[in-house]
Amino acid sequence: MKKHLLKGLLLLATVTLGACSGETTAGTTDQTTVDTIKEAGVLRVGVKDDVPNFGLRNTGTNEIEGFEIDLAKKVAEEILGDPDAIEFTPVTAKTRGPLVDNGEVDLLISTFTITDERKETYNFTEPYYQDAVGILVKKDKGYEGLKDMDGATIGVSQSSTTSGLIDEEAEQYGITLKYSEFATYPEIKAALDSNRVDAFSVDRSILNGYSDDSTVILPDRFGTQDYGAVTKKTNTELAEYLNDLVNGWLDDGTIDAMIAEWGLSE
Repeated sequence: MKKHLLKGLLLLATVTLGACSGETTAGTTDQTTVDTIKEAGVLRVGVKDDVPNFGLRNTGTNEIEGFEIDLAKKVAEEILGDPDAIEFTPVTAKTRGPLVDNGEVDLLISTFTITDERKETYNFTEPYYQDAVGILVKKDKGYEGLKDMDGATIGVSQSSTTSGLIDEEAEQYGITLKYSEFATYPEIKAALDSNRVDAFSVDRSILNGYSDDSTVILPDRFGTQDYGAVTKKTNTELAEYLNDLVNGWLDDGTIDAMIAEWGLSE
């Protein structure tokens, strides 16, 4: 009896170690590749659903629409032969990293700004869009630029790089700013409308979608914001494949045409 029990425990330990090593019964890793996506028959993409012209949910159809949505569909068409063989997961600046890290999405096309620090954690493609951070304020505040905003509270997105870029510029004017973080862009706009913050700051192309008759985007521009498609750091094969796609679409004008179609050309 003891001999059988010992064999059982050794077998259990072997199975457990195999599972902990990230191997399947076939001895393969759990990496996401072009082939595993083909096997699944669907491409899972994390996208924004609150950014006009990039990824915004249409309240009439409940579909997410925008430039990045069309870009994701082109990827699905390349891999699976069907632009609609795709599953969108709405993400925020705070949730998108964990979702790609734990494998709930295959990639992110979600206004994700490329930085050297982020490159240590994720794979980025070449930039498919370039922008700069801006500031949206209410016209009745009378601000003409950042230099007028000493002591102001600026609404920014959680886990974004925005506040650091603004502070670098603020030092040149000798002013001090405060920041209030929010989970979504509509929440920041609501805070601006109700005067809970003095300004809304994110990339200028995003601010354009939230501007209205009561607001104005100040002329200040802070840093270059390059957007890239993102994959988990270990998924190098998929990253290289996506990068080739993006480079090809940049070279042949496909991406420029999509940008123009959504009114994002500056």
